[in-house]
Formats: sequence, C-alpha cells, structure tokens
Amino acid sequence: MLKKTKLENLSQTHGKLDTFQPTTLDQIWGDSGASKYGTMDEEIYAKQLTGMNKSDLQTHATKVGIVPIDDRERLTKTLMHEFRQFVASYRYPSVKAARGSQPVSSEVAKILAEGR
Repeated sequence: MLKKTKLENLSQTHGKLDTFQPTTLDQIWGDSGASKYGTMDEEIYAKQLTGMNKSDLQTHATKVGIVPIDDRERLTKTLMHEFRQFVASYRYPSVKAARGSQPVSSEVAKILAEGR
C-alpha cells in the first residue's frame, strides 16, 4: 500500500517510516478517507477549490459541514484548514514500542536530576 519513492526524486527526507495506525472502524475496513473531499492530496484539493465559483464553494462547504460565508478567501482558508485536520486524523502515527526497556545508568540519572 505504501509507494516507494526513488532517492533521486526526493528533495527532503525525515528518516521515519510512513506507517499509520487506523483510528476509525472505516479505516479498519479499508476506507482511504477520499470519500468526503474526493482526494487526500492537499495540492489536488487546493486546485479543486480554486476551480470552483463562489456558489459551488459555498455548496461544497455545506456538504462538508462548514457554515458558508460570503468572503471567498476566508471560506477557502477555512476549508483548507478543515481538510488538513481531516487528513491528519487519517494519518495518525502508529504507537511505538514502550521505552524504558533498558535501565538508565547512574550517570544519566545524575544528569537528568540536575534539572530539579
């Protein structure tokens, strides 16, 4: 399900694996989240918003649960904010293994105790 990106195509990397823990039953059943906004890609969604006229933008806002306002720029910013939150909810990072499996040395404990 994860696409591998060639190293030559990367401009920046963080070194983390992109593994995500499902947060809803829909995700467990295989929902990708694209049904609400039509995409999970921010650039594609931004292009969709710029291609909409004011009436279409207000109708879309109503469909996704946002009260439409008359100011197009503010409505677009609000829609983008809600979209980012929605995408972030689908990309909840998986839980890491519990830390503390190695005991802390006395020297480390001494250094950590200096901040008290």
